[in-house]
Amino acid sequence: MNHTEAKETVQKEIKYPFPTDFWWGSSASATQTEGTVEGDGKGPNIWDYWFEQEPNRFYDGVGPAKTSGFYTRYKEDIALMKEMGHNSFRFSISWSRLIPAGTGAVNQKAVEFYNAVIDELRQAGIEPFVNMYHFDLPMALQEHGGWVNRETVEAYVKYANTCFELFGDRVAKWFTHNEPIVPVEGGYLYDFHYPNELDFGKAVQVAYHTVLSSASAIQSYREKGYNGKIGIILNLTPTYPRSQHPADLRAAEICDAFFNRSFLDPSVTGEFNPVLVELLTKDGYLPSMLDGDREMIRQGTVDLLGINYYQPRRVKARESLPNPDAPFVPEHYFDYYVMPGRKMNEMRGWEIYEKGIYDILTNVRLNYGNIECFISENGMGVQGEEKFRNEQGMICDSYRIDFIREHLKWVQRAISEGSNVKGYHLWTFMDNWSWANAYKNRYGFVSVDLANDGQRSVKQSGYWFKQVIEQNGF
Repeated sequence: MNHTEAKETVQKEIKYPFPTDFWWGSSASATQTEGTVEGDGKGPNIWDYWFEQEPNRFYDGVGPAKTSGFYTRYKEDIALMKEMGHNSFRFSISWSRLIPAGTGAVNQKAVEFYNAVIDELRQAGIEPFVNMYHFDLPMALQEHGGWVNRETVEAYVKYANTCFELFGDRVAKWFTHNEPIVPVEGGYLYDFHYPNELDFGKAVQVAYHTVLSSASAIQSYREKGYNGKIGIILNLTPTYPRSQHPADLRAAEICDAFFNRSFLDPSVTGEFNPVLVELLTKDGYLPSMLDGDREMIRQGTVDLLGINYYQPRRVKARESLPNPDAPFVPEHYFDYYVMPGRKMNEMRGWEIYEKGIYDILTNVRLNYGNIECFISENGMGVQGEEKFRNEQGMICDSYRIDFIREHLKWVQRAISEGSNVKGYHLWTFMDNWSWANAYKNRYGFVSVDLANDGQRSVKQSGYWFKQVIEQNGF
C-alpha cells in the first residue's frame, strides 16, 4: 500500500469529519491561571479581596495567588499546546493586571507579559483568541459600586480600547465578556461571587450595564477600523420543560428568557427579549437607562458568538407560592425538575446531556441568523483524578474522552445540517483554580501537580484530542 492509499484508508475510517480550518483548542482565564508574583504590578480584583476577607469560603483555603503559574510558565505551557496540536487558544486579559486601579495608569509589566504570550502563541502557530472580562473586576471599581455604577461601563470601554491599541495588530478574535450572566447570578442573586448581595434590582442593573459595555466596546472597535472580529462568550444552557403542559412550557420560556436570552438577544439581534421586558415591567424592575443607549445596543451586535455548554436546565411549573418576604429571584416563576434516569457527572453534580449542544446550535441557526459561532467551552470537572494515574504516571481519563467525543458527534451533526459553527475549545487546557471551588474539580487536558511545584503532565484525553486534530475528525 502506498502513502496515498494509506491516507485514503484513514480518511475512510473517519466517521465524524470536521471542516477544514476548524478551530481546535482550549480555553482558560487570567485569574484562574496566572497567579500573583511579587513585584508584578497587578492590582487587586474582587477575588483577591474576597479571599482576604473570607478564605473559609474557598475550597481547602486556596486563593487566587496560588493558581497554575501561567504568568511565569507560559512558554512551557504554549509548547505543550503546540505539541498537542492546538491551532487556537482562548485566554483572558486581567483588567486589574493591565490597569491596576481599573482606570488610569497602565502597568508596563502586564503589557510585556501579554505581548510575550501573544507572540509566543503566534510563533507556535496558535491563534490567540482574547477575552477582556472573565468575572474579575478591579477592586478599586467595586468599591464605587462595581457594575451597578454606570461609570464602570465607561471605565470598561477605556480598558477595552487600551487592549485594542496594545494588542490589536496581532489579535484578530476579541471577546468582550465571558458568561456575563454568571456575575449577575453569583454576585447579586445567589451568593457565590463577591459582593454576595441578594438584590434583584441591582442584578438587573448589572446585567444591563454589562450589555451596554459590550455593545459600546464593539462599536469602538469598529470605529477604529481594526481588521478582526469581535464577539461575546455566553453560557447557553438549553431549558427543557418537564412536559408539554402549558404551565410547564411557560415556566421553561420564562427561565430561558432570564438565563439565556437576557444576553443572547441584545448581543446578536440588538434587541431585548420581549418576555423578559414584559416580566421586568410587571414586577417593577426595569433598569435605569439613558437616551442613546438603545441605539448603541442596536449597533453594537457581535460578529462572532462563543458558546459555553456544560449541562441542561430542566424546569416545571411552580408547585407552591413563593415566600412574599424572601428576596425576589427568577425562580419566583418556576421550579427545577430532576428528570428520572438522567446521566450524571456525580463528582460535579451536573447532568451530562450531549444533545444539548446540538439543540443550542440549532436554535442559533434557526432563530439568530445562523451567526458565526464556536464552542468556546465544554468540559468535565472531576474530583480526585490522581486515582486514575497509571504506572507511567499518566492520568487515564477515558471518561473525559467519552464526554468530548459524544458532544463532538452532536456538533458534527449540527454542522452537517448547516450550523455555522467554526470550532471547539475544551475547558480547559490545564487544571486550574476554579473560583470558590479552587482545585476541587479538575478539567484540564494537562494535569497540574500542586504538591510537586505545579508540574505539568498530559492526560490520556490530551493525546486523544491531538489525534482528533491531526485527522480533523474521528
